[in-house]
Amino acid sequence: MTRLVAVAGPSGAGKDTLMAMACAVRSDIRAARRVITRPADAGGEDFESVTEAEFARRLDRGDFALHWRAHGLGYGILGDQLTGPGTVLFNVSRAVLQQAAALLPSLSVLVVTAPAPILAARLADRGREDARDRAQRLERARFCLPEGIPFREVVNDGTVDQGLVRFLDALQPVRA
Repeated sequence: MTRLVAVAGPSGAGKDTLMAMACAVRSDIRAARRVITRPADAGGEDFESVTEAEFARRLDRGDFALHWRAHGLGYGILGDQLTGPGTVLFNVSRAVLQQAAALLPSLSVLVVTAPAPILAARLADRGREDARDRAQRLERARFCLPEGIPFREVVNDGTVDQGLVRFLDALQPVRA
């Protein structure tokens, strides 16, 4: 059985780091690899870099279970990434959570957050954006989740190990 978990939150919250660590310590957890119209050498998460033309071709072909645009880039989750046994994590924009919940009725949502000064420092450290782009990402950090989407929150404001413990705890199924 597949358990799908959307991981959302502002840039710099540590979503990709926590997802990768969870996959490394638990064999029943894996992450869906995103397709992004970002250069392959941009660093960060493990993603498939494609051109805008290739992204459009895949979109037209219906390859994506979910897709969106953010920060001038195209993002997509391939449908075949969301199948198979165990827990599948995927990093998704908060702006498409409503669509994701409608398409994937059993979807669980984890929101990874951190205080603004921590987000700012992490964005600066990763060096992918200029100061203007970082400011836009920090402004977008205030974006609220759509109403009616139940979620669990992980505050990632300590060490990476503390974040992982909180993340794994939040992944535990809710007991009735």
